[in-house]
This record gives sequence, structure tokens and C-alpha cells, in this order.
Amino acid sequence: MLLKVGIPHSLFYYYYYPLWKTFFEELGAQVVKSHPTSRLTVDQGVRLAVDEACFPMKVYFGHVKELADQGVDYLFVPRLVSVEPKSYICPKFMGLPDMIRASIPRLPPLIDITVDISKTDKYLHKDIVRVGRIFGASPKKTRAAYQKGLEELRFFRTLAAQGLSPQEAMQVWEGNQLPAREPERLRLGILGHGYSLYDGVISMNLLQHLRGLECRPVLAEHVDPDMIENYAATLSKRVFWTLGRKMVGSALYFDQDQEIDGIVYLACFGCGPDSLIGEIIERRIVNKPFIMLTVDEHTGEAGLITRIEAFVDMIERNRRRSFEDNFSAHG
Repeated sequence: MLLKVGIPHSLFYYYYYPLWKTFFEELGAQVVKSHPTSRLTVDQGVRLAVDEACFPMKVYFGHVKELADQGVDYLFVPRLVSVEPKSYICPKFMGLPDMIRASIPRLPPLIDITVDISKTDKYLHKDIVRVGRIFGASPKKTRAAYQKGLEELRFFRTLAAQGLSPQEAMQVWEGNQLPAREPERLRLGILGHGYSLYDGVISMNLLQHLRGLECRPVLAEHVDPDMIENYAATLSKRVFWTLGRKMVGSALYFDQDQEIDGIVYLACFGCGPDSLIGEIIERRIVNKPFIMLTVDEHTGEAGLITRIEAFVDMIERNRRRSFEDNFSAHG
């Protein structure tokens, strides 16, 4: 009988799920992911997590509870410190396995490998081999499973870079077809942590609402990573948060891109990095209309939709006024 490994459908699921799903399946495990976030997920997470946790973190607790109730044999809850050299993830990710153990009773064993490649990746590879032993795999088989996972992750990222959102890229990666594209009137640069933007409940279905308004969301995943780094490097001091630097670089790129009509930033109340990064971005955007939307577990979807509709209307009015002014001047 295959051992079941639960992977929460939250946080870094939106960045690394193809890697870890492939890795565990190559080791002979059955991967069970929690369902997409629902109101029940939020309610359970809010009840279990500490008050100081940000909205996405509370949602993650709800997903862990769902998987624990399903009776999986193991829960995959990595301790994320750094996913690239000289850069770091939000400190709350470092303590996530400990917070989960302290807050949720009757948990299955956690697979809590430490991902810290700020200086070297040799300790990560040692942890990978340790995980392989759980499933009776040799070091050679475990390393091969990890390499296969990296190949799938590269393919997934290639799909996203071609203009798909990570949710759409995930659907294609899983072998599903996408619905036809809606017509587009505007192109909007979209900023925010992926685990907020691509979760339909946390983001209040922001991307779907924008498409319904005939706007094309342009995401950080659609921008050349080297271009993002170049724009982020124009700041006087390097942003050491991986995702924060990605948002700053993308924002500055969008501000200079002639094809971008406006910029939307989705932030979560209680997120320390968002409070700083949002302030930097708001001060540096000078060429494009900009709106920041802040959400938490109490935010109503109707209010967010109203603000988005008003923002899109403002951009279109400005475009019409600019066209009429140019027509009058040259006609």
C-alpha cells in the first residue's frame, strides 16, 4: 500500500508543487493535495493560527487541518529559509513547521526539510536523501527523483513565462485544457505574493474579475528574470527578500513598459514585507496609474470589485481624454 503524503494547497504550492509532487511520486508515494481554499478553510485556519499571523499563513493552517483530517501518512511542511543565494524568505516561513505542531492536535508526522541555499545547497541535498529513507529509497534513487522534480518545475515555469498565470500553467501541467481567452481592452501589471494572488479566496478572485473587465493581467512570471533584477538593482539598497525584490523589479519594469496601462498591487494586512515593499513601490511609480488593494480574512469581495471597476474606468477615461486631446491638436 502506498504511503500518502499531504501537500497543502497554499503558500509555496503555487511556486513549487510540480517539483515536490514529482519527487514524492518518483519515490513511490501517493501525493494528496488539499482542495482549493474555501470559506471553511479560512475559518479553520483563523481558529487554529495565532492572531499575529498574516492572512495567507492562516489559510495554510486550514489546509493542513484538512489534510490531517483525511488521514494522510505524512504532511509535507518544509522549513523555508532561502531559495536563492544571498536572499531570504519571510521569517514566518522558517518557523512554520514548529507553529503547525504547536497549534494543530493529532497531526501525522511532518516532513519538514530545511530549504536554505543562501550560502550553499549541500545541506538541502542531505535533507533530500534523509526524506528518501522514509520511503526506502537509496540515495541514488532519491537524487534522481529530485532531479526529475526539477525538470518538471522548469517545464511548469516555461508555461508560466509564455503568458499563463501559475493556476493556468498548473492546469496545463496536469494535462487539462484552458478555456478560450476573453477579449482585452487594457493590460494591467499585477503585483503581489503569488500565494495571495493565485489563491481565489485570498485575492477575492482578482484575476478573474480583471479578465471579466476585459483586462489582461501581466504578472511577474511574464517578465524576464534578468530584467526584474536589473530594475530592482536601481534601488540604493538591495532588497534581501526574494519575493519582495521580484515585486519591486516588476513594478519598476511595468512603470516603464509602454504597453502597460496601469498597475495593481495586492497586499495582505499584517504582512511585514508588504508594508515596506508597498511603500517603496508606491513612491517609485511615476508614469502609470497605481492602486494598492489590502485584504485580510474580513475583507468583502464587493468592496474590492467596486475599487477595481473604478480604477479601470479611470484608466479608460484618461485614455479617451488623451486621444481626444491629440485628435483636436492635430485635426
